[in-house]
Amino acid sequence: QVQLVESGGGLVQAGGSLRLSCAASGRTFSSYTMGWFRQAPGKEREFVAAISWNGGRTYYTDYADSVKGRFTISRDNAKNMVYLQMNRLKPEDTAVYYCAADRLPYSSGWSPAYWGQGTQVTVSS
Repeated sequence: QVQLVESGGGLVQAGGSLRLSCAASGRTFSSYTMGWFRQAPGKEREFVAAISWNGGRTYYTDYADSVKGRFTISRDNAKNMVYLQMNRLKPEDTAVYYCAADRLPYSSGWSPAYWGQGTQVTVSS
């Protein structure tokens, strides 16, 4: 069982930055695929970013087209933390952001087994 707790959401003006954090439980955190999803009011939950161990000492990352070049996902295995640095935020980035995790490697259509409770991000115009 993995427990995920997000933090770092808030209100920011368009063009600003926020960094979301996700604290994860579990002794095998380093091998888990970790990621972020978001859900805006009246819309379905959508993939934002993922970071997956691909063997050796490197990690594979993937991003939704809408956030490429603006958002960066990273992790600190020593602290069981994953982060989402969000720059040049837009009003359309307003959503509840969820941290997610799964034991399986990342693949297209990733459907993680574990979810956090979410943190609200609001971007004002």
